[in-house]
Amino acid sequence: MSSRPVTVVAAAALEALIGLAAAVGGLYSFVIAVTGRAGDLTNAIPLAALGLGVGALLVFVARGLWQLREWARTPVFVTQLFLAVVSYYMFTSEQYAIGAVLLGVAVCASAAVLSPPTTAALFPEERGK
Repeated sequence: MSSRPVTVVAAAALEALIGLAAAVGGLYSFVIAVTGRAGDLTNAIPLAALGLGVGALLVFVARGLWQLREWARTPVFVTQLFLAVVSYYMFTSEQYAIGAVLLGVAVCASAAVLSPPTTAALFPEERGK
């Protein structure tokens, strides 16, 4: 049996899912730019690079959390804050379903990464004090 709590597994999985979504968006922007269907090529290429880079970074952070690295907790939580802001703008633009999904992911991942079992797994020396 693994010493990894289910909350760590959930938070890492949600973070990886967000990273994969960002990478897919970047890849989509790259394909649109390469095929010549982009409205503005000068925006499509940097957007593709940003999406792929952010996606890779978020998957790296999810891997760090999966491996119970202390440093990974803060970037996971900050990602959820950004996701909550994006969900707010989805709600204000009347895209309620997307906004609700994004907010749900942000709340669940935040709760998982800040939960006591995750804290105990990431900071075991704090338990003995």
